[in-house]
Amino acid sequence: MFPKSGSRFPNGGGRLTEADYIVAVSEALRTELGTGTGAAKQIQRWTEASDRTARNWLNGVVGPSGHHLVRLARESDAVLSTVLTMAARPELALATDLHAVEVALAKASGAFEVLRRQRTAGR
Repeated sequence: MFPKSGSRFPNGGGRLTEADYIVAVSEALRTELGTGTGAAKQIQRWTEASDRTARNWLNGVVGPSGHHLVRLARESDAVLSTVLTMAARPELALATDLHAVEVALAKASGAFEVLRRQRTAGR
């Protein structure tokens, strides 16, 4: 799960421009991966794009298109959330948040059960 940045897209409810798209995807990638060489390498692994292309996406020179965008959204919660927000469908991003909450609750429940058993065994 990633922190919500609260950033809005410049045109509010208006048209999304290509420049808005490029900036938004770049920010999502940098938020999740950082800006170092490792970030570009991770993008390459996810998309099989070249190093130069991955760096261009990170630096906001160009944005990914077609299958590269889908592959990024498959691997990156930040990119997926950004795409859903740009598509004016932010409610769909809640599914990833809900899954993270389910996982956290399952872990907490398991830890609680272990503590309960330890307490019972100690009597």
